[in-house]
Parts: sequence; structure tokens; C-alpha cells
Amino acid sequence: MVKARSLQDLGAIKANLAARAAQEAADKAARELAEKRAQAERHLFKRTVGAVQPLSHEPRVTLAPSPAKPVALQQQLDNDKVLRESLSDDFDVSTLLDTDDELSFRRPGIGTDVTQKLRKGHWSLQGQIDLHGMRSDEAREALGQFIREATKRDWRCVRVVHGKGLGSPGKTPVLKGKVLRWLVQKIEVLAFVQAKASEGGAGALMVLLK
Repeated sequence: MVKARSLQDLGAIKANLAARAAQEAADKAARELAEKRAQAERHLFKRTVGAVQPLSHEPRVTLAPSPAKPVALQQQLDNDKVLRESLSDDFDVSTLLDTDDELSFRRPGIGTDVTQKLRKGHWSLQGQIDLHGMRSDEAREALGQFIREATKRDWRCVRVVHGKGLGSPGKTPVLKGKVLRWLVQKIEVLAFVQAKASEGGAGALMVLLK
């Protein structure tokens, strides 16, 4: 304890004690203010949402299983359709054709009586397409479309006119050979024969569809 030796020393001691008391009061006030703020923050959620009850089990969220990726069904159908319509110009039909006096074709399991009936006009002609004069790619697309439409209409007998190639370089019937290859590749085609002279002869085919 500091002893005062004079009135001046006593005044200095009092001033020091007063400053200390003021500092302690300020520190106490600051602590109380900080505590009030802390309590206010602790009770902020409760004041905001009101009374709550604790969960009876561990908090959990049930997640639904991830949905399966959608199947592009239409795209598959379109791809299958394109694959079916991919008619090759290089398909070898030499072993599939009957090259007697009148060219003909019949699928395995189809008897010769079918081509004979087709030649004799047993099935009524229900439609025809004229391809001669078309470019190869145009003719291929047109023939594929014609066969699809004929199948939808349940036509059995149609005529495909490919021309005799008289307007082709060297008078070679290029389109005729391609039409033979395309028709053999179409599963809708059961048989075909060269048309009679009155119906186009070597420039046309009579085609029997499923």
C-alpha cells in the first residue's frame, strides 16, 4: 500500500483510485453488454421459429432412386428403318435369279408355281411406279417409299418400270440391274418376274408382295 507523504501525494492516490474504479466499471459494463448479445444470439432461432421439439430419431432424408435414363425409342425405330432401307448397289443377285427366257426371282420356300401365276396375271395389278429417267439415288429412294406405301395398302401385285436403258450410255440398262438388287433386298418382296411385252416387257417387272 502506497503511503501519502503529503497532500499532493494523497490527491494523486485518489485520482488513481478513481481512474481504476472507472476502468473496472467500464470493463464490467462491456462484459454485461457482451453477455446480453451472446444470449440474444443464442435465443435468436427460438424467437424466430417459436417453440420446437427435438426429433425422436436421427435426422435423415429418404432419397428416391435415380430415374432410369429415358430410352430414345423413336430414334431406335428411325435407325432400324434406315437400316432396313439401306439398299446396296453391290448386292450379288446372280445366284438368286432364274435367268431363263423370262427373268424371275422367288424367295426360298416360294414354289415355281407362284412365279408362273405371276406371269399369267393371277394377281390383279394394284399399282405401279415408273423409275426410268431417274438418277440412281432418286430411284432407290422412290422404290423404297413405293414398296412401303404398297405394303401399308395391302397391295399384293405391283409393277416396277425401270426402262430398257435405251437412253443410257452404251445402251446398257444400268438402272434395271440395280432395281433387281434392290427388290431382292426388300423383305416385303416375295417374287418378281419380267413383265409381258404388253405390260412393259424387258423394261418392267411384275412384283408380288407379302
